[in-house]
Amino acid sequence: MTEKKKSAKKTGEKSRYAKRLRAVRTEQDRTKVWGLEDAVKFIKKNATAKFDETIEIAIALGIDSKQTDQNVRGMCSLPNGTGKTVRVAVFAKGPKAEEAKKAGADIVGDEDLAAQVQKGEINFDRCIATPDMMPLVGRLGQVLGPKGLMPNPKLGTVTMDVTGAVKGAKGGSVEFRAEKAGIVHVGVGKASFDEKKLVENIRALYEAILKAKPSGTKGNYLKKASLSSTMGPGVKLDLSSLSKAA
Repeated sequence: MTEKKKSAKKTGEKSRYAKRLRAVRTEQDRTKVWGLEDAVKFIKKNATAKFDETIEIAIALGIDSKQTDQNVRGMCSLPNGTGKTVRVAVFAKGPKAEEAKKAGADIVGDEDLAAQVQKGEINFDRCIATPDMMPLVGRLGQVLGPKGLMPNPKLGTVTMDVTGAVKGAKGGSVEFRAEKAGIVHVGVGKASFDEKKLVENIRALYEAILKAKPSGTKGNYLKKASLSSTMGPGVKLDLSSLSKAA
């Protein structure tokens, strides 16, 4: 197939998805607030792209992200994983480097790995480091920081428990972070997941965000939430339905 035909095919697919999305939104009551189980069922039904769409939740928080004491950031282990293959790099040497390799890390190194990163060769999605490696890793802050890859003790990515960190990253732990507008966006699974697994993942994330509430927050911490898929429509969620007790 020529590049021209490939481009035309891609454009045609996008056009069909856009038409389908407009049709769904025309029939959809945009003011409706959905319970979690019904929302998951609706989103899965309308995730009809030719690839396995990611299901994403967006939660708006009542925080002032300009205040350093109101930053919301953490890690959450999704009970059913993300459905995504995560490439993990570990800065370690000696026995800990060997431990990282045995745990399933994709890339392990020290000075050699740092040189790759400095060249812009970042072939990983999560970065872990042992504490003794941080003077080296710290020099890479300008490269790793903007990409959200800088190891952080609070997130469990600067640790001597290399095995636990690697297996956690591979097994479905996700990082959540409030953006400037105070919104947390996290992929909680794939459209191919069954409804129960998606609901369990969403509720686990919700509980983790609740626990990460800054002490300086005033008023309502949780303002609103919505659920969507990569190519599908979004729906507003009833916050009370996100609780495990719901």
